[in-house]
Formats: sequence, structure tokens, C-alpha cells
Amino acid sequence: MKRIDIYRTSPELYDAMMALSSASAKDVDVELGELIKIRASQINHCAFCLDMHTRDARKHGVSEQKLDVLAAWEEAAQLFTERERAALALTEAITELGDGHVPDEVYQRAARVFSERELGQLIALAVTINAWNRINVAARVQPPGRR
Repeated sequence: MKRIDIYRTSPELYDAMMALSSASAKDVDVELGELIKIRASQINHCAFCLDMHTRDARKHGVSEQKLDVLAAWEEAAQLFTERERAALALTEAITELGDGHVPDEVYQRAARVFSERELGQLIALAVTINAWNRINVAARVQPPGRR
């Protein structure tokens, strides 16, 4: 079944999401931001965002090894910094909300290694990529064809 071209039919949605994306990424390390976006997109099965953000991550210097094991980052913890591990744990908790909340220990782990400003931005970034993922998955937005 063909889905709507949501960004064509609702351009104000696209504009609002772009504004939110820009605001949430402000002052976030670009490589860390890409890891957050990719991890949430893996969980949400958003092919469009995975395609976009893995390419962006490579452009910004994220190693192929990190990208290769990101879905199992806890098993390859030595490849990721403490800040990356805390951000990824927080991203997963925000994305999955299995118990209806972000566990205190996950939040505290992130709060120990990020300033309040950084923590707020990371939360906003994780929420924003989740919104993009859900819109794209619902509308079945596809990645561009083979390059």
C-alpha cells in the first residue's frame, strides 16, 4: 500500500521538525549526536534515518568499527567513551520506555558525565530522532536508491 508523502502534504511539519532538530543538536558533539541518532533509529527500524545518519557519521569521523558494533555497544564497551556509553544508555531508555520511564540509574549515569545543559540537549536530541523515526516509519519514507 502506498503511503502519503508526509513532508509534501504537511510542509509545516517538516519545517517544525527541522527547527527542533537544529535546537536539540545545538552544543552536542557531532560524533556523539550521530551515535545517538543511529542507535535510536536501529531500535525503531527506521531505514531512512539509518541510511542518512550512518553516512553523516562517517563524514564526521566516526570509525567503521564503532558503527559496526553500535547495536551491541554494551558488549563492545571498550570502544566507546564513558560519555558515549552514558548517552547511548539514556537514548535506549528514552526510545524504549519499557517501564514507562527512564530508570534513575540510567539518568544518574548520564548526569555524572554531562552538564545540565548537555544532559538537556541529549534528552532533546533523543526525543527528536525518535519523532523523526516514528514519522518516517509510519509514512514508510524510504532511503534514496543505491548510490
